Amino acid sequence: MTAEILRSRSGLGGRVAPIELFFDLVYVFAVTQLSHLLLDHLSPAGVAQTALLMLAVWWAWMYTTWTTNYLSPEHPALRLTLAGVMLAGLVMAAALPSAFDGGALLFAGAYVAIQLGRTIVVTLLARGEAVQLVFARVLVWMVVSAVPWIAGAFVEGAARGVLWTLAVLIEYTAPWHGYLTPRLGRSATSDWTIDGGHMAERCQLFVIIALGESVLVTGATLQEHHFGAGAMAAFVVAFLGSVALWWVYFDRTAEAAAQAIAASDDPGRLGRSAYTFIHLPMVAGIIVAAVGDELVIAHPGAYGDRWWTAVMVCGGPALFLAGHALFKRAVFGYVPINRVLAVAVLVALIPLAKAVPPLALAAAAMLVVWAVAIWDAVLVRRGSRNPELAP
Repeated sequence: MTAEILRSRSGLGGRVAPIELFFDLVYVFAVTQLSHLLLDHLSPAGVAQTALLMLAVWWAWMYTTWTTNYLSPEHPALRLTLAGVMLAGLVMAAALPSAFDGGALLFAGAYVAIQLGRTIVVTLLARGEAVQLVFARVLVWMVVSAVPWIAGAFVEGAARGVLWTLAVLIEYTAPWHGYLTPRLGRSATSDWTIDGGHMAERCQLFVIIALGESVLVTGATLQEHHFGAGAMAAFVVAFLGSVALWWVYFDRTAEAAAQAIAASDDPGRLGRSAYTFIHLPMVAGIIVAAVGDELVIAHPGAYGDRWWTAVMVCGGPALFLAGHALFKRAVFGYVPINRVLAVAVLVALIPLAKAVPPLALAAAAMLVVWAVAIWDAVLVRRGSRNPELAP
């Protein structure tokens, strides 16, 4: 192996390479597919299925991010690998709407091809380097999880959900025990010598992908409803809500967290908790909020299903803020009180679905998120030293 294939020796540093941005285009499509899937299946079963599929989509993207954190994406071998992963990713994303129907094998096969194919190639590319053992352990667990993924595609109904849930549990618990493997041992977080700045920027870009999808959804829905007064008002509220979510995440926390992980003595630990796992509820919250925006723009004054509209409109921002509170806890060591209060208020707003129109509920949820953003800005301006009011 040439030394240049390692990111640390390539001269690339923490910079995100153009091929990584190109790779992310697949996930713009995947996020759109997930939001439409949820919109079309507003039921407990539909929510559970969408959540399961989102876990798979996130994991496929995240493991590729870890790969390009270790190895240089500008190396020709890894560029070709990413191109192959993109192709399989497009198939996986296209199969999302029918994953629990006739497209199960296509979805599961594409997902397993992504995880196994990329990990096999990377393990071979990393030969002779310490990181090879890390990927070898990952490969073993990917092989184990591939069994219920593929088996689930050949059964129907609840059995498929059970098998795919088992596959997700296998994959999501593996990092916590260090990919413990017979004869190969386990990895410590100190073995995951990641570039903290690169990891932070990659996750920030996925947040942008999710927010971008929400903007696209609101614009397309407004067009479908011919720019009526109610739809226009709901569109403005939805846009302001997206800006508020962006503001909460990027105003100070994103940069401060990137600096924290870059300076950490154990960036692998922060990379696992704060970015690999905790970013998931934030992204999920943005997707759920986008579904709520589409429902409100379509029916600003009257509910199709008032309960599910309220859950999407209020639950999305609540999920995002809860995830952001956990993110701050993981990186900075505290849970900000304003996010806890905001989540409580958003949850309390849901029962109001029986009494107020969806546009009013959406406006209230948007104002709650803006209150958090303004609270943060005021505290920063005052220069508070209270750790609870830190970045």
